[in-house]
Parts: sequence; structure tokens; C-alpha cells
Amino acid sequence: MQSEKEKLVNSPKFSIITVCFNSEKTIEDTLLSVFSQSYSNIEYIVIDGKSTDGTLAIVNKHKEKIFNIISEKDNGFYDAINKGIDLVTGDYVAILNSDDFYVNSTVVEEIVNQFIQNNVEAVYGDLQYVERTNTNQVTRTWISGNYTEGMFYKGWMPPHPAFFVKKECYTKYGKFNLSLKSAADYELILRFIHVNKIKVAYLPKVLVKMRVGGMSNNSIWNRIKANREDKLAWELNGVKPKALTFIRKPLSKLTQFFKK
Repeated sequence: MQSEKEKLVNSPKFSIITVCFNSEKTIEDTLLSVFSQSYSNIEYIVIDGKSTDGTLAIVNKHKEKIFNIISEKDNGFYDAINKGIDLVTGDYVAILNSDDFYVNSTVVEEIVNQFIQNNVEAVYGDLQYVERTNTNQVTRTWISGNYTEGMFYKGWMPPHPAFFVKKECYTKYGKFNLSLKSAADYELILRFIHVNKIKVAYLPKVLVKMRVGGMSNNSIWNRIKANREDKLAWELNGVKPKALTFIRKPLSKLTQFFKK
């Protein structure tokens, strides 16, 4: 039987990046969900945007368990994620926002198993939106479903917090495009899967819970702006959507409210 040290050496390294700014009310849930993981070879990176509340104090309270903590001004959420990606030394990369947390202690272990068993470049699963103050109250569930080529034309996209990628994909195909403000995650996933056709595996279960109030979902106006950026994401990659792609994308989310 392998010792814990031997398991650590022989296991792929899994890197998790959390970006935060003035997140004192939620950050500890995020941190604890990472620390509770059964998988032992985790590299955790926290990028703080120079918070002015108690966020950094909470993070520093756990600094012995965090590989790298950066606290400095940035040019927005995706710029901060890109900083984290530059620091990653692991084989696989996860982005866990400071409003989000893993549903249980086996999420990372299950994801790594999927990478290994299916020999893929990305693994994705499902996500639940929950109330900010009562995370047991589910408001909607994002069921990703199996991917087949061409599904982006139908408005398909997996939830970004439940999307895990080999580090080499960022090296080959680039990081987040900072010219986009709310659709940079969509553009990156479109670029990786639809344009560069990386091999993916779907784990059909909820992996992450996200508190409601994300920047592209918290108003109709923001949804309109996000839709405009969705179109730009295709233009930036030199690919052409179908006539109804940008109608089907927001409409596909309506069913999420009936899957609780």
C-alpha cells in the first residue's frame, strides 16, 4: 500500500485559483471547501484585488495551506485570473470564485480520475445556483449534458466554475481575453472546445455551488451586454455562429429554473 508521501509524488498536481475582492462574507466557505478535499496533491493560489475589508485577514489566517497569496490592484476579474494562471505549476487548473464552493470533499479526486481515465484535456460537470445567505436553498441547476461537436451553435456552454482544464491548454491556446468584460469565460471555452477541439469529458453531477448575483446575471442590462460580447467572442476567433445561436444561448438557461 502506498504511503501518503508516495501518493503525493505519483499523483498529478491539481491547481485551484480563487480570485477575491472584498469577499469577507463568503471567502471562508470557499477556502474551507478547498481544504476539505480528499485529494492530497492540491496547489492553492489566492489572488486578492487589494481588498479593503477583512478578506485578506481571513485568507492569511489559512496561509499555511495556501501555496501563493497575491494582494494587489488588478485590471478586473479576468486579469486577476490570468495572474493566477501564470503562477500555476500543476497539471490541471480550476477556477473557484470567492462566492463559490465545492459541493463535497471528493470533487477534486473525481475530476482527476476523469482526466486520467478518459485521457482528456478538460473535464466539466454541473452547477447549482444558491441563495447568498442560505446556500441550502437552490434557485436553479445548470445541467451541462454531454458535448457533441456543433453544440455551441445551439447556445451550449458548460458553467465555468465547473470547467477544469489541463494547464497546457492555456499555454497552447492562450488565457482569458481582457478585451471582454463579462464573456471572457465564454470566449475561452469556445476557443478551447469549438475552435481548437480539445477532448473533453462530462461528469454528470453537481460539482460546484454558486451564490446568486454573478456579474453577467444580475440584471437584464448586464445580460444584454453579455449577449453582445458573446457575438464578439465568435468574431475574435474567426468563426461564424448560426442564425439563432445568440437567441438559443439565453433561452437554454430557462430550463435551469425547473431543475432544482
